[in-house]
Amino acid sequence: MLQLKIVSPEKIEFCGAVESVLVPGTMGQFEILQDHAPIISTLQCGTVEYTTAEGKAQLEIQGGFVEVQKNVVSLCVELK
Repeated sequence: MLQLKIVSPEKIEFCGAVESVLVPGTMGQFEILQDHAPIISTLQCGTVEYTTAEGKAQLEIQGGFVEVQKNVVSLCVELK
């Protein structure tokens, strides 16, 4: 499992365990799974999708950044 934290300027949008995260990178959409290589990337306008034990969820963003390190995914985003 991955630990996902999504933060916007207003509040923490989500914090919890997820199976996967799909993000709109500026070079194209990409998926983050368990044991993903460390990465820092910018995000463009689009949809962040993540899968929890309860199901799938989505969040529309204007842009932001993603960092992946040791199964911890941190998103700093601006919401639409």
